[in-house]
Amino acid sequence: MVESPPGNVADLVVRASEKVPAHRGLVDAPGACSLSWQQVDAVIDRYANALVRAGVEAGDRVALRMTNTVAACVALFAVVKVGAVAVPVGLDAAPREVERVLDHSGARFALGVPGVAELPSPELSGEAGERFPSVGGGEDIALLSYTSGTGGTPRGVMLSHRALLTNVEQCAGLRPAPVGATDRVLLAVPLAHAYGLSGLWQVAAAGATGVLLERFGVDRALDACRDHRVTTLIGVPAMYQALATAGADRLGEALATVGLLTSGAAPLDPRVLALFRRETGLSIFEGYGLTETGPVLTSTLVGGVAKAGSVGRPIPGVEIRLVDSDGRPLVTASDPEEMLADDFLDDGSETGLVAARGGNLFSGYWPDGAHGPDAEGWFRTGDVGYLDADGDLRLVDRAGDLVIVNGFNVYPHEVEQVVGELPEVAEVAAVGVPDDRAGERVAVVVVLRPDAELTEERLLAHCAEHLARFKVPAVVRFTDSLPHSVTGKLRRVALRGSFTA
Repeated sequence: MVESPPGNVADLVVRASEKVPAHRGLVDAPGACSLSWQQVDAVIDRYANALVRAGVEAGDRVALRMTNTVAACVALFAVVKVGAVAVPVGLDAAPREVERVLDHSGARFALGVPGVAELPSPELSGEAGERFPSVGGGEDIALLSYTSGTGGTPRGVMLSHRALLTNVEQCAGLRPAPVGATDRVLLAVPLAHAYGLSGLWQVAAAGATGVLLERFGVDRALDACRDHRVTTLIGVPAMYQALATAGADRLGEALATVGLLTSGAAPLDPRVLALFRRETGLSIFEGYGLTETGPVLTSTLVGGVAKAGSVGRPIPGVEIRLVDSDGRPLVTASDPEEMLADDFLDDGSETGLVAARGGNLFSGYWPDGAHGPDAEGWFRTGDVGYLDADGDLRLVDRAGDLVIVNGFNVYPHEVEQVVGELPEVAEVAAVGVPDDRAGERVAVVVVLRPDAELTEERLLAHCAEHLARFKVPAVVRFTDSLPHSVTGKLRRVALRGSFTA
């Protein structure tokens, strides 16, 4: 069992500076700024002193426009080092969303976010200044991270130093560890997102090199991998889908030094996994987690096999179990051998709500800590899943996305899989829409591949052949694109709203 470590998240950099002072720590791709871990440590201390002079105090919420740059990383580490609470804001956040985050969090200061007192930008060059000892840690809140809102109104997730540092140690407990001291890790997932930040924490903890890519693009990403001899990619499905289009020759050249690819934040299409494996010979290892869980819960790295449709087993120190709607345990992933064979059904008929327990869990929602882990430490994630015959977790859908037709449950993912079998379909989303007689009916929104043609009649005929009648879509809509979050999660709330507006 991984113990919950004390200390401050910024201490990760202090320890890296002590262990590998001259090793390259953070670099902006294509190379505008590159700092050793000793230099990173020094500029964090210098900026921490500047924050205190500006009036920042322990417990203050500080909104940070989190770009994937060395400067943003320095600002983040310095904010948590002085005992303040970092409130990451994404580049894609709309003005109304930013205003709500500032108001809800009670942020007193900001960097790159208009609306509250503006802080000076970090200076990344110059002589080392006065050392700044870390303030606070442990159960103190380090991050107030707002959820993407794909399932409703965004909420502020309180992540303590304890939760974040525990998850770092849990990930490092995998064998082999995803990030080692000699690795050069491409950090292209937005650092405003908990998944992107987990990569930064792991890089600092290992004393590895973080190659920061401010905006993802196929050309920029492949150039960064080639120029910086990247060994590890931390990505999301949309990134891998885009990269796979570059072709085997170009991928082979750019990814010649890469040994590990990981994916998270959204489901990985098995077709993308197969395509990438065919084009590169590399597997993509998928993981699962939430902002509320610090974020990583499971990974196919645990079993050592990148298995299509699976998010793997719990990482060290994490417990996963499936529960019913009343919270009663159905099956526990940490000890699958005790379950009967009948409990593991590949068709997903034995499903339950996913609950997690571990020192990486959040402290509840801002401001009062409501709806956090229960008295026994369990937190229901809101996802529905089942365990396959190997004891690996397979996700079915978000509990809130369930469509109920005449009292029968319809999981959108099941409908999407069937529609996605049609070669003309590039992407599909299924949602529930109100119906006077059935309560709800299934609606699908479909994006076709370039120059492809598909009629509603043919789509429905295919569904009728492979789905029960109540699961067959009652509404079909073709569109040019689907709404996604910055990490590629489908925004079902926006789609449902488009049918009722």
